[in-house]
Amino acid sequence: MLEELRIENFALIDSINIRFSRGLNILTGETGAGKSIIVGALGAILGDKADTGVIRSHADEARISGVLLVDHNPDALAWLSEHDIVPEEGTVIVRRVIRRNGRGSVFLQDSQIPRATLQEFTSLLFDMHGQHEHQSLLQVDQHRKLLDSFAGIENQVSQLASNFSELTRLRREYDSMNQAEREQLRELDFLNHAIEEIDAAHLKPGEEESLQEELEIISQAEKIYSHLEEFSRLSSESRGGAIAYLRKARDELSFLTGIVQKLEPLLGRFESAFLEMEDIIESVRAYNDEVQFSPGRLDEIEQRLMQIRRLEKKYGDSIEEVLQYREDSAAKINSIDSWQERKEEMEQQLSELNRKIGQIARSVSESRRQVAGNLKAAVEERIRPLGMQKAVFSVQVEPRTGENGKTVCGPSGTDQVEFLIAPNQGEPLKPLRTIASGGELSRLMLAIKTVLSEADQIDSLIFDEIDTGIGGEVGLALGEQLSLLAERKQILCITHLASVAVRADNHIVVTKEIEDGRTITHTRSLSEDERVTEIARMLSGDPVGAASISHARELIGKYPPKAGLKRSESG
Repeated sequence: MLEELRIENFALIDSINIRFSRGLNILTGETGAGKSIIVGALGAILGDKADTGVIRSHADEARISGVLLVDHNPDALAWLSEHDIVPEEGTVIVRRVIRRNGRGSVFLQDSQIPRATLQEFTSLLFDMHGQHEHQSLLQVDQHRKLLDSFAGIENQVSQLASNFSELTRLRREYDSMNQAEREQLRELDFLNHAIEEIDAAHLKPGEEESLQEELEIISQAEKIYSHLEEFSRLSSESRGGAIAYLRKARDELSFLTGIVQKLEPLLGRFESAFLEMEDIIESVRAYNDEVQFSPGRLDEIEQRLMQIRRLEKKYGDSIEEVLQYREDSAAKINSIDSWQERKEEMEQQLSELNRKIGQIARSVSESRRQVAGNLKAAVEERIRPLGMQKAVFSVQVEPRTGENGKTVCGPSGTDQVEFLIAPNQGEPLKPLRTIASGGELSRLMLAIKTVLSEADQIDSLIFDEIDTGIGGEVGLALGEQLSLLAERKQILCITHLASVAVRADNHIVVTKEIEDGRTITHTRSLSEDERVTEIARMLSGDPVGAASISHARELIGKYPPKAGLKRSESG
């Protein structure tokens, strides 16, 4: 439950602090005093979006904080434990900072959290019924959600929706794979042909350069042969050849070293150079013996180069690129093969998901049909005192059908749920959205909220002007319903009806004043005498007369507070 709410620099509010009690907390005040501003601040600490426009003029930021009692709510305590947040003396503090630059902050026990996480947490503690929320009863899908809440099957329906979403995604992927299958098969044929063609060529890295060099040599065969012959003649050991002259020169130098000893090192160097020359000449001669200028080899090389270049034109600019294309093609084939495997896996997943969805949908549908009558009876029981004594309420659960008339399953199952009502005796049941008035919708929503609250662990219900469109005896009955509900829950209710306000366990008035040329909203919990004056104002308006004061005292005397009044700090 909400123990305390502090608001700073929020719309017309400079700084206020409101303390709430258990039981029925009533907020009243003249139109425009700022009651809706307080509701907006409440929404902010519950995780609603907050626009920078709510920041009070001349301020850089607005701050809202709330002290929440959680020690009697197992769901909230489990959530806090799961998120490593520890309550202090059974309470946690929620803080919300709204800055002009749009960079707001949300804190839970000084841990900064996303706004959506705050919403997730506070939804375990609070249920807010806004001014126009009863209009949601005009939306048929809301009927299904309310029935599911009454049946306690929200988790099942959430799982069903999650599975259905996954089924939709898989179907889309599967259909896309089927559409691409023909193209994949064509690509598979092309890739297999490419690999066969490349493998048949037996390409080797560097082969093209080697063949090109050999081709260059063959094309200048006569010139090469001529120079090799001349080299052999000039370097031969026969008379006039280089080796013969060098050998003779070596003999002369050897003779000289016998006379001039300091020439011996030069002889050693000459011997080494002579041996190197002999080796070089021998290698050139060996190459001369190896070289064969065959016209058939020239044709062979040209054919091979043509084959290589044909493959390069199709698969790459070099042998290395062609070979890489071959590896990439093999990888693609493996990918296509795994694609086929993925398709088979997907078919199994689709089958399993369809089975799960069908199983959950059947269970959900059975639960809805079982509790529909219970919800009907419970709502009728609670709308009787609210001026709808003869009204008949019904929860219609029918199969959702497609164009072919067959039952189809959607994210929420196979059912179409709709609330029907006959407001007056003897009238046929008709869809709620077609005949209910605003006042009837408000009373129905209160009845439904009351019924649902009996089954959940939510601690606090917030009603913002649920009494719109009603008054008189119905207003008295509404006050009684809220008072009964407040025996089990904390109720925060903004009302303009004195018949509701007199039931308050804690009555808070919202006022608006001009201070230093600025409009400021204040709040305070009312004393006994102040409460009489406020009820009198609500009964007759300003100025308050003796008759309205007397009437107010009489009404308040009939309904003494159960939980005791709690005084808030003045804002």
